[in-house]
Amino acid sequence: MIPDSAFALQGLVKRFDTKVAVDGVDLAVPAGSFFGLLGPNGAGKTTTLSMAVGLLRPDAGRALVLGHDVWRDPVRAKSLIGVMPDGVRLFDRLDGTELLTYQGLLRGMAPDVIDARVTELLDVLALTDAGRTLVIDYSAGMKKKIALACALLHAPRLLVLDEPFEAVDPVSGAAIRDILTRYVAGGGTVIFSSHVLEVVERLCTHVAIMANGRISAVGSLDEVRAGRTLEDAFVAVVGGRVSTGSELSWL
Repeated sequence: MIPDSAFALQGLVKRFDTKVAVDGVDLAVPAGSFFGLLGPNGAGKTTTLSMAVGLLRPDAGRALVLGHDVWRDPVRAKSLIGVMPDGVRLFDRLDGTELLTYQGLLRGMAPDVIDARVTELLDVLALTDAGRTLVIDYSAGMKKKIALACALLHAPRLLVLDEPFEAVDPVSGAAIRDILTRYVAGGGTVIFSSHVLEVVERLCTHVAIMANGRISAVGSLDEVRAGRTLEDAFVAVVGGRVSTGSELSWL
């Protein structure tokens, strides 16, 4: 484990048939950082994070959470992290209160602690008025917020969030940003994947850029930008910018 790192990936590899989705990823996330994982579609971000939190078994490599191996000591490691996967269904035939209560009971939390935290989370995330509405009937932004509430309920020291701002309206996005900023200010560590470079540039202290299953650039935000905008740094690392000279001249 690298000193002062809350989250470390060491040589993670994942293949799907002949496709190498993640190709020996090494990454250390400093404790107390707001860390953005960037990359184009198909770069391997979701696969990497899924292996890192115990949702997908790697073919090789290790994932460490505050010194605990996610695959060798999963109970302890998972007790320290809150996870918001992208595209994984919630128990959406429950309403928000029921979902959070069930989540707390699964984690072995005391009922009185669950009740207090559920009330506070629903209030802070502006979900109290949803009342008895089932999660399946929530808007995209509401689903992101209730998923974040599930990740926060047990007060983890590390949050791993896959595309937390995707398909989120500006109001919900602002609420999520405020909560995550307060969480990091209180000593927590956040790592999240995103395509929204403006949000990453505004929030993150550190970033990594992933392409073709590998980490192509990593460091503090200023180190990775190197005097450029994050978008320019991203395009320079990933490549693929299309010339607009003669193409589509009919437009």
